[in-house]
Amino acid sequence: MCVDKVTRRSLIFGAAATAAAVATPAPAQAAPGRSGLQDLTHVVTPSFPAFEPGEEPSRRTATTVEKDGYYMQEWTILEHFGTHVDAPAHFTAGGRTSEELSLSELITPAVVIDIARRAAREPDTTVTVADLVAYERKHDRIPRNAAVLMFSGWAAKAGDAAAYRGTDSAGKLHFPGFSVDACEWLLTKRGIRSLGVDTLSIDPGISAGFETHLALTGADRYGVENLAGLDRIPRHGATLTVGLIPYLDGSGGQARVFARW
Repeated sequence: MCVDKVTRRSLIFGAAATAAAVATPAPAQAAPGRSGLQDLTHVVTPSFPAFEPGEEPSRRTATTVEKDGYYMQEWTILEHFGTHVDAPAHFTAGGRTSEELSLSELITPAVVIDIARRAAREPDTTVTVADLVAYERKHDRIPRNAAVLMFSGWAAKAGDAAAYRGTDSAGKLHFPGFSVDACEWLLTKRGIRSLGVDTLSIDPGISAGFETHLALTGADRYGVENLAGLDRIPRHGATLTVGLIPYLDGSGGQARVFARW
């Protein structure tokens, strides 16, 4: 996604909100002695919803076994399509690019903030500081250098581009994301490594200034968008692996993302 001009909100932090969000039923924390593995990646296909109509990739068959002795496709694709990473350089001038993110940054503890029940009623809802406080009361403290993942249930809409974008009659987008206050709280209070969402953007669809992107990338952290399967992993105790393609000077790129516990 592109922004002509944005003004970064100054980072002013208050005390954590004490009101707890209503918790929804969730998988248990990773239990000792029990392990699992879950792919969190959508298949890359030209029919997957792009942030803007017309940004979908194209592909063609470049060679075939019958004609050339081997099969190969040619894709034309933006870095920010499908399950992908937003590197710091995506919104921050001089920020690090895809190939500069280290393996230690791409393999992290993961926590899942479940707002699916609220998102079903309020498409413009966001993860709030109150949601984070409620999460820690129910589960455990969010680890330093964690990936904090929003589960909104939006991945189930990926087969319908209009529903996934939440486009209204005026062309405005409506889907959940992280509030900038929650992002800033996580950066300053918990020292997180990344944010991840099962929607098109870490900012909610109605955002005009991409404040969450600016706060996150301005802190030299990265985002992961269009995740799948977040309902199938523990809310606490998993390890996330982000297999980012290291494009030269990349603003981000496609990634195979999976969780293990």
